[in-house]
Amino acid sequence: MAPPRRLQVIPYNPSESNDRPAGVPSTTQQGNTQSVDKPSNSSGGPSKQTRRLSEIKSKLLRPALTSHYICKFSPPVPVRNWTKNKQTPYDRDNQELIELSCSEAALPGSSLMTHDITNDYSGVSEKHAYRRAYDQRASFTFMVDHDYTIIKFFENWMSYIVGEQFARQNDRPGIEDPNYFYRVRYPEQYQTNELYITKFERDYENTGVCLEYRFLKAYPLSITTMPVRYDASELLKCTVDFTYSRYLISPTATVQETPQLQQNPKSNPTQRRETTNPVNTYGEGTPLTGRDNPTGVRIDGVPEPNPITYRQELGLDPL
Repeated sequence: MAPPRRLQVIPYNPSESNDRPAGVPSTTQQGNTQSVDKPSNSSGGPSKQTRRLSEIKSKLLRPALTSHYICKFSPPVPVRNWTKNKQTPYDRDNQELIELSCSEAALPGSSLMTHDITNDYSGVSEKHAYRRAYDQRASFTFMVDHDYTIIKFFENWMSYIVGEQFARQNDRPGIEDPNYFYRVRYPEQYQTNELYITKFERDYENTGVCLEYRFLKAYPLSITTMPVRYDASELLKCTVDFTYSRYLISPTATVQETPQLQQNPKSNPTQRRETTNPVNTYGEGTPLTGRDNPTGVRIDGVPEPNPITYRQELGLDPL
C-alpha cells in the first residue's frame, strides 16, 4: 500500500487572482502608480481650449429679444363665410389689423408623460416616457381698434361653433327666443391648421433665421373679461385663449438663407456684404458699414477708434 501524498497549502493572494469580487479595487502596483476605483472617462469638467474674446462676444452678445414676432390667424372657409355675413369679413385689411394688433403672445410648451417602473431592478426606480403632452392652450392679447373689429371677429368665430343666429332656421329658434337651444357644429368645420407664431430678430431680412410654430386643430376657446372704468384712459385689450391638439416647429424656417449673395456671385464681395448686412456701428446718424459678425471688424479694412458695442446699440450699456 502506497503512503498517502502530502497536500501543499498555497496562501491566497488577492492581487494575483482574476476572480476578485466586484467593487474590490486592485492593489497591483506598476512602478509607483496604484490603480484606484474611478470612472473610466469624465467629460463634465471645463474645456482646456482657449477661447477668443470675439468668439465669446458672438455667442453672448446676440440674444433673442421678446419684441420681434408675428402671429397669423386663418380661420376655415365656413367661419370666413359666417363672419362675412356678420359684417366682420376676414379680408386683407382685417387680417393685417389682427396680426399687427397682437401685442402679447406666448411660445408654447410641452412635456413628456411617463409611468413608473420600480420592480425591474432591485432598489432602482425608473420613469419611461410613453407620450408627449402639449399645453393645449395658447393666449393672445390684442389692442382693440376703434371699431371693435377684433372683438367682433372672435365673438363671431365662437358663435359659429355653437350655431348662434338671430333668425329662426328650420326647427331651431333664434337666439333671442326663450326656447333656444345649442347645436354645436362638427370640429372639422371650425378648427384650423393655419395658426402661426413666428419668432424672429431684427436682422431677419438679412439672415432669414426664425422660429415658426404651427398649431393644429386650433380654435378660440374663451375671451377673457375686459374691465372698463372711469379712471385715466388706457388701451382696451382683448385676450383670446385658443385650444389646439399639438404644435409643430418648421424645420426649414431656422436655416440661415442669404438669397442676396446667390443672385450675383460675380459681383464685388465687399459690396455684397455692405448691402446685405449693414451695421450702424457708431450709433444713429453714422454711415452704414459692412462688418464681420464674429469679430466686428470692418470689411473694407479702414481703422476706426472706439466703436460702440452691441449692448450699447441695444441701450443695455451707456455710451
